[in-house]
Amino acid sequence: MSSNVSRPDGVGAYPREFCGVFGIYGDIKAAEKTYLGLYALQHRGQESSGIAASNGHEITGHKGMGLVWSVFSDPDVMPRLSGYAAIGHNRYSTTGSSGLINAQPILIQCKAGQIAAAHNGNLVNARELRKIMEEKGSIFQTTSDSEIVLHLIAVSDGKSIEEMIIESLMSLDGAYCFVFLTPSKLIAARDPYGFRPLCLGKSGDAVIVASESCALDIIGAEYVRDIEPGEVVIIDGNGITSRYLPEARRKALCVFEYIYFSRPDSIIFHETVDKTRRRLGKRLARESPCDADIVIAIPDSANTAALGYAQESGLRFEIGLIRNHYVGRSFIAPHQKERDRDVKVKFNPVAGVLKGKRVVVVEDSIVRGTTLKQLVRLIRNAGAARVHVRVSSPPVTSPCFYGIDISTRGELIASSHAVHEIERYIEADSLAYLSVDGMLDAVPDGSLHCTACFTGNYPTLIPVNFRKEQFSHGVAGYEI
Repeated sequence: MSSNVSRPDGVGAYPREFCGVFGIYGDIKAAEKTYLGLYALQHRGQESSGIAASNGHEITGHKGMGLVWSVFSDPDVMPRLSGYAAIGHNRYSTTGSSGLINAQPILIQCKAGQIAAAHNGNLVNARELRKIMEEKGSIFQTTSDSEIVLHLIAVSDGKSIEEMIIESLMSLDGAYCFVFLTPSKLIAARDPYGFRPLCLGKSGDAVIVASESCALDIIGAEYVRDIEPGEVVIIDGNGITSRYLPEARRKALCVFEYIYFSRPDSIIFHETVDKTRRRLGKRLARESPCDADIVIAIPDSANTAALGYAQESGLRFEIGLIRNHYVGRSFIAPHQKERDRDVKVKFNPVAGVLKGKRVVVVEDSIVRGTTLKQLVRLIRNAGAARVHVRVSSPPVTSPCFYGIDISTRGELIASSHAVHEIERYIEADSLAYLSVDGMLDAVPDGSLHCTACFTGNYPTLIPVNFRKEQFSHGVAGYEI
């Protein structure tokens, strides 16, 4: 879901986005169930939300800027989304691509009839494909790469809608999970590398697809299995059938899904996130022990890693920071000023827990370092005698081209500074990261994961110009 609009601050010519998708077929309350599913996936995107629903004859849609509840707060909206099938989307974007025009699902009319699409991921060859299409006369309505696949479908010579979709997907390179809706079918597809999670569930006669299994739980559906890398699932009145795209040269499941993005109660990549994060924390404790009194987490995504660290180290786990849940996730707040503001109102220290204690603070990752610096100060000002930071992932040193907001080296403090320099910058008494080997040992089937943001080893070929723009910006001015 990348944008072709440059950011006005000059950092990251191609902003990265992270989104959640949901689809359901065979339920008369499909739009209502989709609304609930999107609610469970709110952590994956906070900028806009949308639903497209089919009654078997036509597709209707509604989308808007804001959180799920606000987009669908008008009581007149849901009755207009009647039907037995629906797809939904939560979107997160960065500066330059924000706006209702890029909200999803995108609904078009073409020779095959109506089709709606929602996308999670990022296409690395989007710029090349868009240029070719524009030269042939295509007119794009959005700046999102998600629209590209709809243009490909519209000109496909496939004999059925599923063949048109499969032919179009074979032109794409990069990360994608798509859900498509026609008046009579729901089609879900996952890229052959398997970058992003997508699962299949059932509830009675209804079939559901979702970015994470927590979206199944909220509607009382059963998790059946993951949709496999390269699998295209067709759901219609005849049941469920699968087609497969050509295999990629390797699997590249995004390890950051385990570390940060997915909810701990979700199953992704065949494993529960909670169990994996605990293993990450335990491995971190073995690699980087600390002479301390208590362990606390930066809530909420580091909670289970901190529990694992405490269990392995024998230190007492405490609640040292209280999170204000009415403030969004600071890492995916679109603008830096918003991130800085959010930190100030997002956390309160528990002085009675921290005062006089040597504290191990477990964080899941450090990207820019600005948030953690403020939190270390907050904890120290609450009376902590020592503040030791432990990170349950390796240093983030390279941009992500596959859908995470890690767009330039200039935004990554670890790309240009050693651990001891970052330690000084965040004002911690000590700082240690989990090793790459330790991380891969802690996640299921470590060899199947993409670690590009930690190692710079990209699983796909990146267009030279596209990659150059991500690496060309100067390093941000950290006061170290």
